[in-house]
Amino acid sequence: MKDKNIVDVLRIVAFIEGISYVVLLAIAMPLKYAAGMPQAVRMTGSVHGALFVLFCLLLLQAFLSARWKFSFAAKVFASAVIPLGTFFMDKTLGQRADEVRAEAKAKKEAA
Repeated sequence: MKDKNIVDVLRIVAFIEGISYVVLLAIAMPLKYAAGMPQAVRMTGSVHGALFVLFCLLLLQAFLSARWKFSFAAKVFASAVIPLGTFFMDKTLGQRADEVRAEAKAKKEAA
């Protein structure tokens, strides 16, 4: 099994956060306005908000530990704000996770 790194964890949280965003926009918002159920947005929005904060913290940690360029980290952040954006960013994050994994393996073998 592959070793998990911060980018792997970020990728997983980004995927879950993306799902929560879609649920908020496609299910909870229509329930609020069409069916008069504001509690759907309160509950889903709270979960999405917590996941978004976790995503931001993990993004900061990945930015610092993987030594990403600011422009790349900004693109990853922007993908979380755009509906479905995290799903389009997933492949790129997977490639970055592989790079981090390869660097860690090279350091381990050199030691």
